[in-house]
Amino acid sequence: MMDGMASEQTRPMAAPPTRAQPTDEPSDAATRVWRTRLLVVGIVLAAVNLRPAITSLGALLEEVRDGLGMSGSVAGVLTSVPPLCFAAFGVTAPRLARRFGAGAVVCAGMAAITAGLLMRPYVGGAAGFLAASALALMGIAVSNVLMPVIVKRHFPDRVGSMTGLYSMALALGTAVAAAVTVPMTGALGGSWQTGLAVWAGLAAAAVLPWLPLVREGDSAVGHGHGRVTVAGGARTAARPDPAPAREAQQQPFGRHAPGRSRSDRSSPDPVPSDRVPSDRAPSGGHSSMGHSSKGRPSTGRPSTGLPSVRPSAAPLRITRSRTAWALAVFFGLQATAAYITMGWMPQIFRDAGVPASTAGLLLAVTMAMGVPLAFVIPRVATRLPHQGPIVVALGACGLVGYAGLYLAPAGGAWAWALLLGVANCAFPLALTMVGMRARTGAGVVQLSAFAQSTGYLISIPGPLLVGVLYQHSGGWGLPLALMTALMIPQTVVGVLAGRDRTVEDEAAR
Repeated sequence: MMDGMASEQTRPMAAPPTRAQPTDEPSDAATRVWRTRLLVVGIVLAAVNLRPAITSLGALLEEVRDGLGMSGSVAGVLTSVPPLCFAAFGVTAPRLARRFGAGAVVCAGMAAITAGLLMRPYVGGAAGFLAASALALMGIAVSNVLMPVIVKRHFPDRVGSMTGLYSMALALGTAVAAAVTVPMTGALGGSWQTGLAVWAGLAAAAVLPWLPLVREGDSAVGHGHGRVTVAGGARTAARPDPAPAREAQQQPFGRHAPGRSRSDRSSPDPVPSDRVPSDRAPSGGHSSMGHSSKGRPSTGRPSTGLPSVRPSAAPLRITRSRTAWALAVFFGLQATAAYITMGWMPQIFRDAGVPASTAGLLLAVTMAMGVPLAFVIPRVATRLPHQGPIVVALGACGLVGYAGLYLAPAGGAWAWALLLGVANCAFPLALTMVGMRARTGAGVVQLSAFAQSTGYLISIPGPLLVGVLYQHSGGWGLPLALMTALMIPQTVVGVLAGRDRTVEDEAAR
């Protein structure tokens, strides 16, 4: 009888796990799929909003200059504000991401873009216009830096395709803003203030998909990497327990997401706070969602699904890497060309006798070339051991395009717009190389911040110098000569940055 009672008592205790498991796992899987899709939507909408603040201004630059009483030199300062803000604020992105989470920073960035675009046409005066523009550009700057990091972290096996999707959305937003700003301004009454402010609505829409991800914090889409430990000098990957792994996979956007979880703080090998170890892949070169590539048994310590590194691991000295410097200079020179194009290209065509609406459409064509190519180029680049041939092809298109603008700006306008659009695809190539030139998530964070901040510093004088040369020479000969000359060093450093090596290996030498 006692045996029978014992068996009756033990049967109900064993039953619940058997019943709960099949219902919980599909629910968790469906939730992860939904959050991943929401993350993709958030990335696309954020990318769409990273350039309208600039290209919408380029399309209406003459009207803004007249309305605010700007000279050519002051307009040059205005077109130099984007790279200045990207250099000043982009470097803060990794620190903000460690403090608040990458998703929260991007969400705040979209809110800053909304506020800046809404205020800048109505604050009055050139100084107020510049200040409100800087607010919007601050949001763009931090999002610029963190987008490659988010892609690398959450889509480690699809860096090329996701970078292509992000770059394609960025190019689409750039082109649409250039194409429709002038006709939309006319349809809304002809006020340049309204034509610029309307883009705040698009930025406000980009805030929405990030809100639930940030609000859920620890339950959002996760890091997705197996634990990496160092035992006996060899790196091994331990397969985490499924339940803690699922919890760890759901921590990208919370305050503690970039570092380690609270349960690891008392472990004997804590993760340094200045690292972002959650993206550290096993030595095979890629990582998997929630599982290691080795399947080695756990060490018995509480597993969080997050990788850990020894505190003796030396921090990455990014400035010791020649590839990092080459990539930063390449990024800076392509940014110089891009912001000169976005800020001044419509004016070049208008001075050649092209109507304002057509000049805006030509800029849109230039930007629209990035829509298909921004998806194709990263995918091709990730399949090549050396990205130098792509760099050379883009540089050749830029040289021919600028020469055509000088020789026959109106006669061959559509051809030059297409060629310069191809040349501007150096931007998605640079983003792709950021992900390829680093082996770890922490390396991508540092390389992205270094390349973009340094690159945008390099690009600051370009648009300003074009404005000064235009004002003092009275034509576009000298500015176009400058643009053409800059394509040569851009090609050289791009070839160097495209070599098959990583910044971690170079910095360790």
